[in-house]
Amino acid sequence: MYSIVWVGMQAMPQKPPSRVERRLSAILAADVAGYSRLMHHDEEATHAKLSALLTEVVHPAIAEHGGRIVKNTGDGLLAEFPSAVEAVRAAMKFQTRIKDITAGEVEDRRIAFRVGVNIGDVIVEPHDIFGDDVNIAARLEGIAEPGGICVSSLVYAHVRGKVAIEFADLGEQTLKNIPHAIRAYAMVQGATSPATNDARSGSLSPPRLSIVVLPFANLSGDPEQDYFVDGVTESLTTDLSRIKGSFVIGRHTAFTYKGKALDLKKIGRELNIRYALEGSVQRSENQLRVNVQLVDAETGAHLWADRFDKPISDLFEMQDEIVSRLANALNAQLIAAEARRAERSLHPSALDLYFQGMARWNKGWTPAHLAQAGSFFERALELDPDNVEALVGIAAIDIANAGINFTDNPDALYAAAETALNKALSLAPQYALAHAFLGCVLFCTKRGTEGIAECEHALALNPNLAEAHAFIGVAKYFIGRAEETEAHIYEAIRLSPRDEGAHRWMFWVGFSKLMLGADAEAVVWFRRSLNDNSNFPIAYFELAAALAHLGKLDEARGAVKKGLALNPTFTIRRLKAIPFSDDSTFREQGRRVIHGMRMAGVPEG
Repeated sequence: MYSIVWVGMQAMPQKPPSRVERRLSAILAADVAGYSRLMHHDEEATHAKLSALLTEVVHPAIAEHGGRIVKNTGDGLLAEFPSAVEAVRAAMKFQTRIKDITAGEVEDRRIAFRVGVNIGDVIVEPHDIFGDDVNIAARLEGIAEPGGICVSSLVYAHVRGKVAIEFADLGEQTLKNIPHAIRAYAMVQGATSPATNDARSGSLSPPRLSIVVLPFANLSGDPEQDYFVDGVTESLTTDLSRIKGSFVIGRHTAFTYKGKALDLKKIGRELNIRYALEGSVQRSENQLRVNVQLVDAETGAHLWADRFDKPISDLFEMQDEIVSRLANALNAQLIAAEARRAERSLHPSALDLYFQGMARWNKGWTPAHLAQAGSFFERALELDPDNVEALVGIAAIDIANAGINFTDNPDALYAAAETALNKALSLAPQYALAHAFLGCVLFCTKRGTEGIAECEHALALNPNLAEAHAFIGVAKYFIGRAEETEAHIYEAIRLSPRDEGAHRWMFWVGFSKLMLGADAEAVVWFRRSLNDNSNFPIAYFELAAALAHLGKLDEARGAVKKGLALNPTFTIRRLKAIPFSDDSTFREQGRRVIHGMRMAGVPEG
């Protein structure tokens, strides 16, 4: 059938456009983890091994389960299946076989595939498929562990109880170039599904940062408080899943342990996790007490414990505060625990190296500690140039060296940091910490208003990110509003009172007080900062300035001596070279700070 199009006085036949073919499919995306590194080490051997694995293992498994290979992508492939169950079974089959074949190889030379599976309506062409659901499969593959499988919630709903593996709930994931968050589930390596009634082998190491938040116990003797106690457990599970790289068991699985006698080592084996968080909530007439402890689920060792006492006012507002504080404290504790594990590894991965870098970063911002941290981040980027955490880490080192330790090339350091952060955000647009540090670069380079907006965006993505509140406090004195700094720092401390970075935040309040001429208050804050972490050279120099303005010159000179012992290259010339702000109020207040340093005997340079 043809329609008629009139051209002038002549009727011309026109063929209707061909119909676009669409169908509902399960999409499997797979690639080799660390392929560029493997090729760089030995191109020919890597190419030969990959070709053999694809031909002898991967392609047959896909065909056996009714799939078709849509296209090869150099280091991976895209395949289409009529069934989500068959797609996951095919992935399971070739992942298991590849693990067996490569078991005897050195870890950093071993080929391991990452697999992502999604289901959706796709546009079909003879040699390709298109659509958002194809892109989601590819992004899920990108967050899968080497040797692992990551699936969307739609796939999980189809395969749950039908495949012989266990999946852990990763929570809502923000994936590159995908406009909405995707709930993802990852295969728990080394575990089989309860539906198969098989014993869990536990032969593979649990994923890094893998944790279950067990239902908190209600010790109040009031069953009506169960809703509050369960709310703390559920909210904490959600907030921990925001920690980048975390592997948090879903609340539905966690709540199957409610009311049962707990053997944490057994739970660790059942769920194939490294950590368990347990706690209790006890309510008296006007007071609420929350006890928590973090346990190594492999050994049963207690890693950390804390207690939170709060007066009862608005229960749900208090729940938010408790959860925020717990999430921030746990983030630091988990990183420290992972860093200790990484130190024992003979072949550390990029993520292992990142954790070790963060452990050095948290020790204090001396030139030596920052150099050590930077070395770990650089090694991580050598293994994985697109490692977002390491990109943010290396940017943070540059920012700290430029704006705290002071060097002769601050402009170059800030520019390098901005480049690294922009790359990180191109890979992970919703990574709140990257937005916060980008805000820091902006307000340290005469773009105060833009920097504050970037930090506010970070808080919109993660309301618990205390560092972003602190950064806004810093930005305020760069735009001539130092009197507002303290309120933002108090909010950061409220969210994370025992934060590894709290000494920096207290220093920033002290600096704002020094700028405003409140020297006695400045001294109190600087000393609080140094009591919290004495490895912070800039705090000694600013303390010296405040003491000098108070006429305590001997104490001031003693502070300068301690600062120079940590950073012997610090000079007033380097401080003045930083392009912080052109704001007239800031520059006038800054001159007061410089005058105090000169009186205290800080080297001019």
